[in-house]
This record gives sequence, C-alpha cells and structure tokens, in this order.
Amino acid sequence: MLRQILSSAIKPTIRNSTLQQRAFSVSVVRMAEGDTGAIRSGGAAQGDSFSKREKANEDLYVKDQERQKLAALKAKLEEQRKHLTELDKHIDQLQKESEK
Repeated sequence: MLRQILSSAIKPTIRNSTLQQRAFSVSVVRMAEGDTGAIRSGGAAQGDSFSKREKANEDLYVKDQERQKLAALKAKLEEQRKHLTELDKHIDQLQKESEK
C-alpha cells in the first residue's frame, strides 16, 4: 500500500521533468557563440563611411607600429655592426702583436 502511494506521488514529477528536458533539448539555438547581434560582417553595412574610416585608422596604426619596430631593428643591427667592426680591429691588433 505504501509502495503504491509513493510511486503515484513520484510518477508525476518524473513525467514533468522528462517533458521539460525534452522541450529544452529540442529548442532551437537562436544565436551562436560570439554573436553580438550587430550587423557588420557584410552586406549594406560593410560599405558605410564609419566602417571604412575605422578600418583606415586601424591600418594606419598597424603600419605605424611596424615602422617603429623596423626602426628599432635597424638601430640594433647598426649597433651590432659597430660591435663586429670593433672586434675585427681588436683581432687584427692581437695578430700584429703576436707577430712581433
């Protein structure tokens, strides 16, 4: 008798939970991961003046950063060349001293 009462009390909750799980598992995903809802990836919004100006500013910033890195590399290369010429002079000096 107790078993019948408990099973009849538990069955409706089990049925409701499975229905909720089924309804949740069949629901359609409306937005994918990373979607923000903004329309910027193509179409008419691609050619507006703000997007073009923003892209131009980003390109200018990247070129400026690359220019600075290139200047730093050139300066470092020049410093290394000076160091190598000093080492060559030192080697020549040591060779002249060893010949004497």
